[in-house]
Amino acid sequence: MREADAIRSIKGIGEKTEKLFAKLGIRSVGDLLRYYPRDYEEYAQPVSLAELKPGKKAAVAGRIAGKVGVRSTGRLTVVTAALKEEGQSLSLTWYNMPFLRNTIASGSCYIFRGMVTEKKGRLTMEHPEVFTPEKYGEMLHTLNPIYGLTKGLTNKLVVKTMHQALEEKEIVQEYLPEDFRSHYHLAEYNFAISEIHFPRDKKNMLLGRRRLVFDEFLFFILAVRMMKEKTQDAVSHFNIKPVWETENVIENLPYPLTNAQRRVWGEIERDMTGHSLMSRLVQGDVGSGKTIIAFLSMILAAVNGYQSALMVPTEVLAAQHFEALKKLLEEQGLAYEPVLLTGSCTAKEKRLIYEKISSGQTRMVVGTHALIQEKVQYENLALVVTDEQHRFGVSQRDDLSKKGEKPHVLVMSATPIPRTLAIILYGDLDISVIDELPARRLPIKNCVVDISYRPKAYAFMEREIQAGRQVYVICPMVEESEGLEAENVLDYTQRLRDIMPPQIRVEPLHGRMKPAEKNKIMSAFASNEIQILVSTTVVEVGVNVPNATVMMVENAERFGLAQLHQLRGRVGRGEHQSYCIFMQGQDARETKERLEILVKSNDGFEIAGEDLRLRGPGDLFGIRQSGDMEFALADIYQDAQVLKEASEAGGAILKLDPDLSLEQHRRLRERLLDYAKERLELPGL
Repeated sequence: MREADAIRSIKGIGEKTEKLFAKLGIRSVGDLLRYYPRDYEEYAQPVSLAELKPGKKAAVAGRIAGKVGVRSTGRLTVVTAALKEEGQSLSLTWYNMPFLRNTIASGSCYIFRGMVTEKKGRLTMEHPEVFTPEKYGEMLHTLNPIYGLTKGLTNKLVVKTMHQALEEKEIVQEYLPEDFRSHYHLAEYNFAISEIHFPRDKKNMLLGRRRLVFDEFLFFILAVRMMKEKTQDAVSHFNIKPVWETENVIENLPYPLTNAQRRVWGEIERDMTGHSLMSRLVQGDVGSGKTIIAFLSMILAAVNGYQSALMVPTEVLAAQHFEALKKLLEEQGLAYEPVLLTGSCTAKEKRLIYEKISSGQTRMVVGTHALIQEKVQYENLALVVTDEQHRFGVSQRDDLSKKGEKPHVLVMSATPIPRTLAIILYGDLDISVIDELPARRLPIKNCVVDISYRPKAYAFMEREIQAGRQVYVICPMVEESEGLEAENVLDYTQRLRDIMPPQIRVEPLHGRMKPAEKNKIMSAFASNEIQILVSTTVVEVGVNVPNATVMMVENAERFGLAQLHQLRGRVGRGEHQSYCIFMQGQDARETKERLEILVKSNDGFEIAGEDLRLRGPGDLFGIRQSGDMEFALADIYQDAQVLKEASEAGGAILKLDPDLSLEQHRRLRERLLDYAKERLELPGL
């Protein structure tokens, strides 16, 4: 079996199952192997009855007190039993499992494992697993993978399929030289893949994970550095001079630019009017005012007679930027007519827009990836501004250069990456940082609460909506998933519909929706047709809704602080006071301490640094900081040290072999090409 083989080649995978796997983006054996667990279930040491806590899964050892009860109500058979010790008790309940009366004997000792709940003041476990002490001893401290699922696909089936794929011991030939692996203490690749899915213990899982994280960073860094080689010191063919119009815009804005905005604008203006092509990353915290800097850059190009393109990840955001740019130009008396180009434009609209672009009638184009499709012919494109979601690869720049000269590139990022890591990750770009927030913004009021606070939170949300405002609710999952106790978008949407008055419209949003459906929902939320949007983290880059004043994040402990900070940046964009409620699904003291950082600080860079300090190397799953980067497993904050080592390794490889043409790097070169094709569109090496 090879990585390239279709998933149908695995025994037991038929057409129906193949389609279910395809929904998760799994079409080949390689896709399956790189579909890493999102968490692990650990069979931990059993606790006493006194240590049980509602809302947590636990294993408890005890002796069955009294008789095992069996009763039937219609089609339902209910088996009940109880554990008792030193004044503590636990009720056990199973449904439609009558055979258990012959399995569980009164007075015998067992280990029960399940979710603890509280009903009428009594602790209970429904449907716990039952083990003999000996059997549980065999499972103790093992880690069992839990995968992200889709409806119709069970964790059991994914586990079974993964086991079958891994039966072949060497699916991938090792591509890192042995001396290299030895120097960086890296496990062999096939061992790493096996241990990430079915670890013998936590130590082996971390060994496997370290190797896979290293690889992800190494490929990214090699691709970025080779991109830089191709673009470094590229000469600018545009004759751009500083203009008074940009100064007038700055003077006439209804608010003053911060010193940081002025400094960054100065760096961009210097780049664009210089002799070399600009490749610049502008990092700025949520709400720091990056968009006006992008607009100034576009105005500078337009006044000099050149075109610019602003590319963003969603159609709704493109439409909002387009309206904001149009309004700014009108208010400033600048006679430029921008155009909006997205995938949902009709064929007739596209023809008219293409004509305006190719004839030079328009000098400013706003849109999605449609901007760089082959049908778009620019007259004299000098500047491309992109969101970080659209890393602008070399081949894309080359595509545009075939339509004219290679353009200046400006990448905007709201991810608070410490500068040392940013230099490694964005090695092909110069870096500017807007490290100051505008004074006009009202600070967001934050709180960290447990699930007992929910009724108060719902009442508060309702009051805000009655005052004309809107609400975001973030859940970590799209739908219910076996083995994971976390809120999901689909069930939560229904719950809120049942709780809220009928005039309050509640709708779901998640990454599995078709683009047109997502755009429809986001547009309706932007225009206040939807009052509560229940979403996954897909809203991080989605839409600007100044009217939204409440952000509630369920299971906040499952997200990285940098990601929570970015989610929080969806509110506080208008004139009204905004609020962020971090709902903690687990009541661990260290989790609360971590989340409290968000209450104390609104500085994304400070938050990322604090989070890094607080978290240990074993605290890896369920928490994603850099979810919007190109990494499936690696996390730039958690794995900062591995990132630095991969950067050093990438530099050493390219110094020895700039084109990876040596025989010892042949397999690495092939692997890199596969990686780059999928992500960075790096041209052939």
